[in-house]
Amino acid sequence: MFLYAIKMMMGDRAKYIGIIIGLSFASFIISQQAAIFVGIMKRTFGYISDTSQANIWVMDPTVQYIDDIKPMKDTALFLVRGVDGVDWAMPLYKGLIQARLVNGTFQTCIFIGIDDATLIGGPPRMLEGKIEDLRAPCAVFVNKNGADTKLSSQGIPLRVGDTMELNDNRAYVKGICDTSRTFQSQPVVYTTYDRAVLFTPKQRDLLSFILVKNKKGVDSEQLCRRIKADTGFAAYTSRGFQWLTVLYYMNNTGILINFGVAIILGFIIGVAIAGQTFFNFTQDNLPYFGTFKAMGADNHLLVKMILLQALVVSLIGWGIGIGAAALFGYSAQNTELSFSLPFSLYLLSGVSMLLICLLAAFFSIRKVVTLDPAIVFKS
Repeated sequence: MFLYAIKMMMGDRAKYIGIIIGLSFASFIISQQAAIFVGIMKRTFGYISDTSQANIWVMDPTVQYIDDIKPMKDTALFLVRGVDGVDWAMPLYKGLIQARLVNGTFQTCIFIGIDDATLIGGPPRMLEGKIEDLRAPCAVFVNKNGADTKLSSQGIPLRVGDTMELNDNRAYVKGICDTSRTFQSQPVVYTTYDRAVLFTPKQRDLLSFILVKNKKGVDSEQLCRRIKADTGFAAYTSRGFQWLTVLYYMNNTGILINFGVAIILGFIIGVAIAGQTFFNFTQDNLPYFGTFKAMGADNHLLVKMILLQALVVSLIGWGIGIGAAALFGYSAQNTELSFSLPFSLYLLSGVSMLLICLLAAFFSIRKVVTLDPAIVFKS
């Protein structure tokens, strides 16, 4: 009987292809928009992911996200180092600085200052140069995307050995690094902490964050609570700080609403197209379902046949849609478009397609369950 159900569905080629096209389009819209949303959210905490040496971030208790810089006094570093369970704690400067290029143009850059001695907090991967080169006089590292685009001069990318001015201070490019794209897509410039303090405009407090590593055997969540209790500063694990940043952007910007509307529209389109086509398909095949009933098939068996049909078209439509979304993301690599398709989105889109088909099948099931077998013998 289940084989007959598949043959019935595929026998009506026009409606079968119509259902597949509708579900594929819905799957593509849901997966693509959700992947772009996830990609944008990952960019908001890209620097946290890049700074993997530490697993705890200490900051002013009023900080709301990674770019909400509330400088602390330098003495805060020693307070944190004195907390029981802290293996090491290193200073980190993060801010914005105006870079003046050789052609006279200015470009706002994300300016990172890392610990002079250990260089903890440095770029995740060096493409040119070594991390130790940052200790050279007036040395800076620049991320590759920024060097190739916004820091280029007349189409010529910024390279190792070039110079630029940072707040009227001459800086020498000693390395090119690979970093995650930022939410603002601004170039990222690394230097040492002491040099960052000299390059930036003078102010009373300049310590942006404290990077902390817990001792072996010490739970990071417990250490965060201990740091907060002993020092009064906020302390988050790397994952916790990422979620703090994501929740800020979700609650204080229109990103979630904009992409949520697009995803819901994709879901509605899928239900409308698949539901209408699937119902028409069932309507056209009522004599066959009536025949099955007249031959002794009960409602449970007929419901299973319809659900099997819905499952088959949902899997095919989901596969085509998610494949198209993956190809779209692959073609958008190395562009400004943010796109991330984790495994959880595969599952989410698959569940969405299954739900769409179940909703579409609901009306068909009602029609078949209430069907009178005598329809077979009516002319």
